[in-house]
Amino acid sequence: MSGEVVSLAEGPATLPATGLSAASTRRATTIMIAVRAGYAYNWYTIGPALPAIGAQFSVGPAAWGLLLAIFLVAAGLLQVPAGMLSQRFGSRPVALAGAALLGVASIASGFAPTFASLVALRGLAGAGAALFFSPAIGLVGSLYPEGKRGLPVGMFSSAFSGGAAAGVLLSAIAVGPLGWHWTLALGGVGLLVLTLGAVLLIPHGVGAAPPAPVARPRLPVALRLPALWAIGFAFIGIEGATFATGQFLVPYGTVELGWSAAVAGGVGMAFVLPSIIGGPIGGYVTERRSDRRTQFLVAGGIATITVALIPWVGLVPMVFLGIAFSFAYGATYAIMYVLPNYLPGLPTGEIPIGIGLFNSVQLAGGAIVAWAFGLWVASVGYALAWPLLAVAVVVPLALLVYVPRTGGGRPAGARRPDGAGDVPRSEPVP
Repeated sequence: MSGEVVSLAEGPATLPATGLSAASTRRATTIMIAVRAGYAYNWYTIGPALPAIGAQFSVGPAAWGLLLAIFLVAAGLLQVPAGMLSQRFGSRPVALAGAALLGVASIASGFAPTFASLVALRGLAGAGAALFFSPAIGLVGSLYPEGKRGLPVGMFSSAFSGGAAAGVLLSAIAVGPLGWHWTLALGGVGLLVLTLGAVLLIPHGVGAAPPAPVARPRLPVALRLPALWAIGFAFIGIEGATFATGQFLVPYGTVELGWSAAVAGGVGMAFVLPSIIGGPIGGYVTERRSDRRTQFLVAGGIATITVALIPWVGLVPMVFLGIAFSFAYGATYAIMYVLPNYLPGLPTGEIPIGIGLFNSVQLAGGAIVAWAFGLWVASVGYALAWPLLAVAVVVPLALLVYVPRTGGGRPAGARRPDGAGDVPRSEPVP
C-alpha cells in the first residue's frame, strides 16, 4: 500500500528455492524489482492529474476522493482471493497477470470517455494491484533458500517507495505538456513493457503452486484473533493519510498555494520516499524492544502531528513534515509486520494469513478515509480538511488496547507456547 512492509515466514508466500543458476536468479530478481517500481508508479500517477480530470469532467474534490478510494477498495478486498489463486495456480502467473491488468487498466484509464468509466477502470487497476502484491512477494522469495531471502525481498519491497515517489514527481511534471490522458497511459505502457520482460526472464517453473491439501482446512486461527483485527482497524487512518497526502498534495500545492508542478511534485515525493529509511530503522528497533504498542503510538503520534501542521507551514517546513511523516509510516509498517511473529496464539504457518487479513482491512478502511478527505476538501476546504485527516489518523489508534504485549526475539527453533511450531526470525522490509 502505500508504505508496504513484508515479514518473511514459512507458509504459502515462501516456497522452496528453485535451483536456478546464480545469473538466472539475479535476472529474475532484478526484473521483479523493476516491475515492483512500475507497479508503484501507477498507484500515484492519478494524484497530480486530479485538477485536469476535474476540469474535463466537471467534478470536484469529493469525486476525486471517490476516484482514489475505489482503487484502494479493490486492492484491499481482493488480497485474500489473490493469495488463494496463488496457492492454486502458482505465484508467477498470478503476480504477472496482476501487473499486466494494472498496466492495461492504467492505459484504458487515460482514455476514459466519462468520469464513471474512469472510476470503474481505476477499480480494475486496483484489482490488478491486489493480484500482484503478495504473489509477487512469494515469487521473489521462492528464488532463494531459507536464510537468504531477507535482502532480495527487502530490495523488492523498497522499490515501492522509489516507484511511488517517481510517480508523484514525474506525473506532476508531465500533466502540463502531455495532459492527464497520456500521463496515465504512459505509466501503464511502461509497466506492460516491464511485465513482458518478467515473462521472458523468469522461468515458468518458478513459484509453482504447492501441493493441494488432502483435507479441507479448518477456519484459520488468524481470522479469529482479535489482535489482528485490531491492528487492521487501528491503522486505517494512517493508510488513508498515506494515500491522501501522496495524491492530494500536488493539486493542493499547485491550485491552493501557487507552486509550480515540479515543486509540488517534489514536496509530494517527500511524503513518500523517506519510508525507505523508516522501514529498516523501525524493523531494527522493534526486533530489539518488546514494547511494540508504545512504538506504534510514537510513530502514529508523529504522523498525526505532521498531517495536522500541513496547512500552517510554508514550502521548506513542508518538506521536513513530509520526511517526518513518511519516516513514521515506514516505521509503523515495519513494526506491524514483525509483530505477528511474536503474537501469542498465532501458529507460524498462519502468519501470512494474518498479514493478509490486516492488510485487507487497512486498505479498505483507508479507502474510506481517503474518500472522506475529498469530501472534507469540497465542503470545508483544505485548511480544515488536513486537521480532520489528522484526527482520522489518531482516533483509531485507541484500538491498540486489544493488541497484547509481545515478547522479544526467541532463539531459532524456539517453540510457541501453543506448540504451533518454530518461531521464525523474520526480516522486515519497507
